[in-house]
Amino acid sequence: MTPTSHEVTQLLLAWSEGDKQALDRLVPLVYDELRRLAQSYMRRERANQTLQTTALINEAYLRLIDANRVKWQNRAHFFGVASRVMRQILVTIAREHGAQKRGGGAEQVSLDEAMMIDEGRDEDLVALDEALVALAQFDARKAQVVEMRFFGGLTEDEIGAALDVSTETVRRDWRLARSWLRRRLGGEQSDGT
Repeated sequence: MTPTSHEVTQLLLAWSEGDKQALDRLVPLVYDELRRLAQSYMRRERANQTLQTTALINEAYLRLIDANRVKWQNRAHFFGVASRVMRQILVTIAREHGAQKRGGGAEQVSLDEAMMIDEGRDEDLVALDEALVALAQFDARKAQVVEMRFFGGLTEDEIGAALDVSTETVRRDWRLARSWLRRRLGGEQSDGT
């Protein structure tokens, strides 16, 4: 673990315990990584997306600092939650845009298509979000692995640390979750296997 990761973890733990100054020291350390996450999300968004990268970071930041009931475990946990928050913000916007534009009906798409969200891909983001919600209903850890890896950009080691499982378990969960999501997004209704 690099000193920066260790420092981030220590500040997160201090913040969880009520140290407000820890938050002030934490923000500069995590801002660049939050920007990288937001830019990754925004590259997948449609070209005429009204939300800017900075606005996404700011909205996510406000939700994260308001999450005072979260007991931060480490850096990976923080960025996993940050990626979930950013995904929720973008899905909300996509749903609103879809509702305004076409009555909100989302079409079924492949996982590969959903992973290449670009111009006009609001429906794909909503479909992927709905598939992840369905996956989480019967296997929350696999859904977390997808979220942390795909949306959060975390490594297998970081995901393993955040979820307290081995790297091999993360790899297996990723393979199985991708297979399930491909079937689900391809139109097949999976029974959870």
